[in-house]
Amino acid sequence: MNLIANFAVLASRRTIFDLPVCDLGWDDALVFINELASIPVGQTVVCFVNAHNMLTALRDDEYYRIMSHNLVLPDGIGLNIASKIAHGAPFPANLNGTDFVPAFLTFMEAPRRIGLIGGKRSVIEAAAENFRKHTPWHEFVVISDGFFDKVDSTDVILEVERQKLDILIVGMGTPLQEKWVHDNIRADHARLVLTVGALFDFVSGAVPRAPKTVRMMRLEWAYRLIQEPARLWRRYIVGIPVFLFHVLRYRFRRRERILGQPEEPRSVVQPPVDRRKAS
Repeated sequence: MNLIANFAVLASRRTIFDLPVCDLGWDDALVFINELASIPVGQTVVCFVNAHNMLTALRDDEYYRIMSHNLVLPDGIGLNIASKIAHGAPFPANLNGTDFVPAFLTFMEAPRRIGLIGGKRSVIEAAAENFRKHTPWHEFVVISDGFFDKVDSTDVILEVERQKLDILIVGMGTPLQEKWVHDNIRADHARLVLTVGALFDFVSGAVPRAPKTVRMMRLEWAYRLIQEPARLWRRYIVGIPVFLFHVLRYRFRRRERILGQPEEPRSVVQPPVDRRKAS
């Protein structure tokens, strides 16, 4: 993450399981990420984290470390409940990728060259076409579908380099997409990288969205569960209670750790360490 992104996250964040999650409202998040896309140097990777992702991060140390260096946006009612328990208030906005990314593309007035990676070939091609209709001032380039060698991605990386992108959108599911971006996408490949999960399925129309009223009630997860019970029952029926159990356990253990720490003398002020001199 570049210095500006890092500063903003430190200034406006809430920790869930010690992972900083951005707590900007909808409009502020659009403005902020648009500014990140305009910076001529550095790179910011944006990811959208829901309860399922958080549980995965608790089990996968590598994924957790990668997420701690990304700009994390809160997705779904599970993160809201976790924030309410841990910090006394829900997040200001549900910044899920399915809604936020199309809104961000519309908000971004400056034309950008945007690469797409992930999904089936027919799905990503259809998603690219719908993106072009939605925001015709941007240029969308299909780099690759999601069916390539993740261990040796040389051909895909060479295509990314050749296309001279401003923004890269990667939709391959978590934690694969975040790990792949971390291992393969350099700062000179794209200033802004968005890891978006199943976004291409929704944008292409391959998977239907829940009705607007259901989405406003933040119950799209229930709609998706009804549509695909065999695939999603474990994530929602088992995963949500497990997630809330971990949230409650973390809160009380954190409180015990804080109360168990000896109080430092108020008169002692430690000067900041200049690591450059120390090295």
